[in-house]
Amino acid sequence: MSDGWPLWEVFVRPRRGLSHSHVGSLHAPDAQMALRNARDLYTRRQEGVSIWVVPAAEVVASSPDEKDTFFDPAADKVYRHPTFYEVPEGAAHL
Repeated sequence: MSDGWPLWEVFVRPRRGLSHSHVGSLHAPDAQMALRNARDLYTRRQEGVSIWVVPAAEVVASSPDEKDTFFDPAADKVYRHPTFYEVPEGAAHL
């Protein structure tokens, strides 16, 4: 039945204020059908308030094998780490 249909990646936001999380994949002929199928498959018990479907062919990701070279430029920016800053005395809720 899904022969030739594109693969879609499904992300669900469980409730307002939280981020969407990847919950799985499915095959569907178009975006609207992918949304409907994702709703039926991944939120049967009202687990979500928002669904994203993304064509799997459009997802671009870094390779875990290239972790060291890909993320290396961030290592020399110590000011991005909380240990770079001193917390003033009396500062609450930081």
